[in-house]
Amino acid sequence: MSGVKRFTFLRGVFFCGFAVLLFFLAGMQLVRGSRFIELSRKNCIKLIPQPGARGSILDRNGTVLAGNVLSYDVMVLPQKNTQLENVLRRISPVLHIPVKELRSSFNKGVVAPFIPVAVCRDITLQQAIVVEELKTEIPGVMVQARPVRSYPGGKLAAHVLGYLNNIDYWRLSKLEEYGYTERDTVGYSGLEEKYDYYLRPSDGGVSVEVDHRGRVVRVLGFKAPENGRDIQVTLDSGIQRIVEEALAGRKGAVVVLDPQSGEILAMASSPAFAPESFIAEDKEALRSLMQDKDGVFVNRAISGIYAPGSVFKPVTAAAALETGKADYSTIIECGGSLKLGKEEFNCSSVHGPQDLKHAIEHSCNIYFYNIGILVGGQTMHDYALKFGYGRPCGVELPYEAAGLVPDPLWKRIYKLKRWFEGDSVNFSIGQGDLLVTPLQVARMMAVFANGGELVNPYIVKNIGGVDPRSGRHRRPAHAPLSPGHLAYLRESLRMVVEENGGTAHVLSPLPVSVAGKTGTAQAPGGRCHAWFCGFFPYDNPRYVICSFLENGGSGYQATLMSKEIISGMAGKGMI
Repeated sequence: MSGVKRFTFLRGVFFCGFAVLLFFLAGMQLVRGSRFIELSRKNCIKLIPQPGARGSILDRNGTVLAGNVLSYDVMVLPQKNTQLENVLRRISPVLHIPVKELRSSFNKGVVAPFIPVAVCRDITLQQAIVVEELKTEIPGVMVQARPVRSYPGGKLAAHVLGYLNNIDYWRLSKLEEYGYTERDTVGYSGLEEKYDYYLRPSDGGVSVEVDHRGRVVRVLGFKAPENGRDIQVTLDSGIQRIVEEALAGRKGAVVVLDPQSGEILAMASSPAFAPESFIAEDKEALRSLMQDKDGVFVNRAISGIYAPGSVFKPVTAAAALETGKADYSTIIECGGSLKLGKEEFNCSSVHGPQDLKHAIEHSCNIYFYNIGILVGGQTMHDYALKFGYGRPCGVELPYEAAGLVPDPLWKRIYKLKRWFEGDSVNFSIGQGDLLVTPLQVARMMAVFANGGELVNPYIVKNIGGVDPRSGRHRRPAHAPLSPGHLAYLRESLRMVVEENGGTAHVLSPLPVSVAGKTGTAQAPGGRCHAWFCGFFPYDNPRYVICSFLENGGSGYQATLMSKEIISGMAGKGMI
């Protein structure tokens, strides 16, 4: 190929390539030009975030259970600090922090020249004032107020409130589509988790234009942050405090509710934790909590399931009366034990001849063994469901357990065994496979306090001033008890306290009339669980109390704790 032809060929290739390049440039300008302009605009406009405050949680009287306090952080703006060392030396004596530590915090926190870096967090108000006064002498240094979650009551109602922590991968995968990011702090357990979406704030900030080096050119605008919504709950912090003081140092739970409305006035679980340990990032306290073997994060009032023991007997009695298997005149002789086949089932004492009312007063197992056999496992199962067992109560807290109410079909499916009379005997006194929560027991007792209604316990009064139950209130179900049988069983529960032989007679000296039932439930591999559940004042019930002590011994121990709580409430003029 001659030189002229080679030159002509290369020139053709060059012009063809140039034509293709020109074509693509024209396409980018005409077809996608607006897209690149938008990207360029976004690249030079940045948002400096300003956090809002998380919504508060208040008790029924407006007392703050979970709120916010202002924390003051010292911020340094990178683009205005060409002499960083001099700046850090000026503020080091005020903050009582070595320059080396301040420099390390700055280097770790730098993201972009226009974003202030926190070199020291949670300084005192006095230190904040001094640093603010130095602003004219030290350019690019500022104090930023930041809302921080606080729990004024310490451990008060910790299991109801929950706590805050950094979002984990599992929660992020569920919540990312709702605007959550990996930098978010979210609620764990309790109301903080259940209503995180309502409590969390919407951050605002300053919109700025930056140059190609990330330095602020001008301020474009400001969007004020929006605080989260406040939540008011049904708890009475005064009653809650009395309950927690009585429960301190023991494993268990206490529920106090209004039997007429279903409002939960107190809910405590022990052992408890301090939610602020997560806010303060107290590593020693957190390590201790995570290594705790007593289930410190378990809300035993709704998530713990236990054999109820004799506090279940009113349900067995109701089933016997309503089905005609027993009546007011049914007398059964208590000789201290009942033999079925090779098994012997014992009573706490030899009570002699017992009618139903005295069997409840003395908590006579032999009487209930016999009527349990007459009623049968399936019917007791059905009545247990009608009294609210075997399903969650529907309270607005996460991780509520349903419990377990066995029946012959359940045993055949899950244990591959037949139902025997011994199963009915155990069922009749709240033993065997029956498992309940303290809240379910309190709900059952409310039936005898309010005239036969199975109320729906709830704990949230309003969210941002609006009742979340408005327009969709669940109507209480009517318990399967005729008025006559209900009155009879109420009198029986009163005798448990009033009569000398009653198992809760220790409550009789109280300045308020109490009715209720004790329970001592056998527990696998340990001491018995202790129960007491009752209502007061007897003639006009305003409160139902359920006290439970895990491996606490006899029901007498739970009754003593209930006495302490009721006495404390009376002493504060709450009754």
